[in-house]
Amino acid sequence: MSYEVYKMKNFPTKKMPFKLLYVTRSDYDKGWHSTQHTHHFTELFYIVKGKGSFILPDHEITVKENDLVIINPNVEHTEKSNQQDSLEYIALGIEGLTFSLPEEKYSQLGLYTYQGDRMDILFYLDKLLDEIQHHNDEYEVICQNVIEILIVKLRREKKFNIEKTQPKNINKAVAFIKYYINQNYRDSITLDTLAKLGNMNKYYLAHTFKKDIGISPIEYLNQIRIRESKILLETTNYTIADIAELIGFSSQSFFAQVFKRSTGTTPSKYRKKPEKALDGK
Repeated sequence: MSYEVYKMKNFPTKKMPFKLLYVTRSDYDKGWHSTQHTHHFTELFYIVKGKGSFILPDHEITVKENDLVIINPNVEHTEKSNQQDSLEYIALGIEGLTFSLPEEKYSQLGLYTYQGDRMDILFYLDKLLDEIQHHNDEYEVICQNVIEILIVKLRREKKFNIEKTQPKNINKAVAFIKYYINQNYRDSITLDTLAKLGNMNKYYLAHTFKKDIGISPIEYLNQIRIRESKILLETTNYTIADIAELIGFSSQSFFAQVFKRSTGTTPSKYRKKPEKALDGK
């Protein structure tokens, strides 16, 4: 018989100064892309399947299955699938920390990619998803501890420097709704849809979202759609009706109405503007 005892070192542990805002699993079709956006918090993306890229203002960084992508706060970016593969990933929003790694190729951009043990990473991410989906007793305690374990392992294996950032105190549901709109603005989305996703009363959601973001959820949704429509008007030959449908508006007339209210002109007149005017020169 053998018997071994391993003693823990007797020292106090520090509570990590961050908050898990959301966990989501997303699966997008070939050629899908989100719209350019930023967050005041850090995002972690684990690519479960497929290939795609993350687009920054001056760089496009390809990603593939088993890549873990870390995007620091306030870094403008968008994600997209490539034309051959659908992109499936798990995304986490984490408030209160930022990553740095001086030798990393894209460190100055605030984006890092890392490949670790797939089974190890998926174990923790699947546990987070399971807890958040089922809302069992004290699920938030489990989620907070699981993400702390994952971050400690990242710091241990990749030697990341992890620094505290000043939290903005954004509501967790608001952070998730903002993320959801950025990823799914093409879909039919109503305030009722968003309230159900955020598990909250729609009037409270509208009030809280406006307090934290500055505009209502539907105004934010329309901003995202109009931003995307400008790109399509400038770079494609799609009809106005096609663009309205592509970006999620219920009709061409409603699209035109929202577009004019936002820009002061109609989609067709905007498309006819000379290139310099489009560039704001």
